[in-house]
Formats: sequence, structure tokens, C-alpha cells
Amino acid sequence: MNDAVAGLLDILDLETLELDLFRGRSPQVGWQRVFGGQVIGQALVAAIRTVSRRSVHSLHGYFIRPGDPTIPIVYRVERIRDGGSFTTRRVEAIQHGATIFAMIASFHEAEADALAHSVTMPEAPDPESLPGEKELRERMLAGAPESVQAYWRRERPIELRPTDVTHYLSDRPLPPRQQVWVRTTGPLPDDPAIHAAVLAYASDMTLFDTALFAHGRSVFDRSLQLASLDHAMWFHAPFRADDWLLYDQDSPFSGGARGFCRGSLWTRDGRLVVSAAQEGLMRQTTPRTAGTPG
Repeated sequence: MNDAVAGLLDILDLETLELDLFRGRSPQVGWQRVFGGQVIGQALVAAIRTVSRRSVHSLHGYFIRPGDPTIPIVYRVERIRDGGSFTTRRVEAIQHGATIFAMIASFHEAEADALAHSVTMPEAPDPESLPGEKELRERMLAGAPESVQAYWRRERPIELRPTDVTHYLSDRPLPPRQQVWVRTTGPLPDDPAIHAAVLAYASDMTLFDTALFAHGRSVFDRSLQLASLDHAMWFHAPFRADDWLLYDQDSPFSGGARGFCRGSLWTRDGRLVVSAAQEGLMRQTTPRTAGTPG
């Protein structure tokens, strides 16, 4: 296991303060606010710590306030229900005495697949045929802020291989769809709960970008105010987050200063294992000027 993956697992390994009360920390890397995927992953870990013999099958979370990376986050779990086959938990992430994130997660006892179907995996080039991260950094980050370039230059726990980087290099409106192969940069323990938490972390990395493609914009555009508003995931079948997963994403709508995005995660052998959805704030704050990174 490399240092970056070990660091991610350390971030997701919450400290137990009291029954149903946990504390998480953020990496000190100069970010102005906590990465949304980190809060989703940590909140899921907090919920998992209060459940036995059942696996997460869905989560629905709302980002309420920006997180402060300089102080810990306290996670408070409410045990809403322990039913015959489903378990429900509510999680609040708290900083400075206020809720920054709230999530409901549902857990399900494994059952036989008496009724099962799945759509067909979309076509995509193999991840080995795509540029690695070193080449992507050189092509994509020339106009990015120094803080963003510094983040991409560090050893990172999640590797991303887009099947097409045109969206990131052009300021022309393009179809709001993308495919990205994703996996950790090193092996993970076999515990399925760890793989669920790691994928929850990674699922927030590219999804909202998709809504900006239709407008020829990117997350590096300083004339926009961008923020995740909510995030939902459905876990359909077992997977490993240290094996390549195809993240097929699209944005069917944006308007009213909000963009809506959907994602499906597939194993290489064509199994649909996770679905995701997110809405985010995309607000024009200042006039866009010539030379603004698109």
C-alpha cells in the first residue's frame, strides 16, 4: 500500500468519542474548504460503525455549510430503525456547533436475486490504452491555479483516466457527458465497507464537472461560484475500489443556478455496481473575460 492510499484510509478511520459519536480530520494540504467526497466517505464510515451484518445499499446527503479543514469534524449518528431486513441511520457532520452535512443511509441484509436485471455497459476504451496521470497533468493543468496544480503534482490515492480530455481543454460547449476510469493507486484491505467508503469519496471527484461541459466551462473558471448541494448513491452489487471501474456520467439538465448530474459505475466485466446523482450550485458571479480558463 502506498503512502497516499494509506493516508486516505487514515482519514476514513474515524476516532470513536462516545456511543454513536465519532471524530474525523481533514488532510492539511492548503484547501480552503473540506472536499465533499471526504465528508461523504467519513459520514458513511460513521454510519457503518453502528451497523452489523448488513451492507449499505443507499445514501442521500446534503451539503449545508462549507467544511473547515483546519479543525476536526464531529459525526453524530442517530439509529432511526433496525428492521427485519433493513437498517436506517441518520448522520450529522458538525463543526463550530453547526451542521455542515446531513445524510440518511440505509443498510440491507443480503438476499437471493429472485428478480434481477441490468442494462448493458456502455462501450469505452480499456484504461490501459488511455494516458496516465503524468501525461494528463501536462495537457490539462497549464491554465489551472497554482493550488490546483500543486494538488495534482502530489501522490494521490485515486487515479482517474478520462476516455476523452477534450472537455477539459476546450472552451466550446460540448455534450454534457464523460467517461472516467477510476481506482485507488494501491491495493485496499478486503473489507467491503472500506471499498464502499473509498468509492463514496471518489464519486464526488468528477461528477459535477459534467454539467459545466454544456457551457464550455470548467471548475477552474474563477468567474463561477461552484459548490456541491447534495449527493446520492445506490450500491447494487459487490465491487473492489482498487480495481478499475468505469464512471459513466451525464448531465441531463442545468438551470436556475443549479446543475444536475448522474453517474453509473461499472466493473470491467460489465456489471453495474453503483449509481450516483448530484446537484450542484453553478452561479455566474463576475463577467467572464477573455483568457479565463474554460
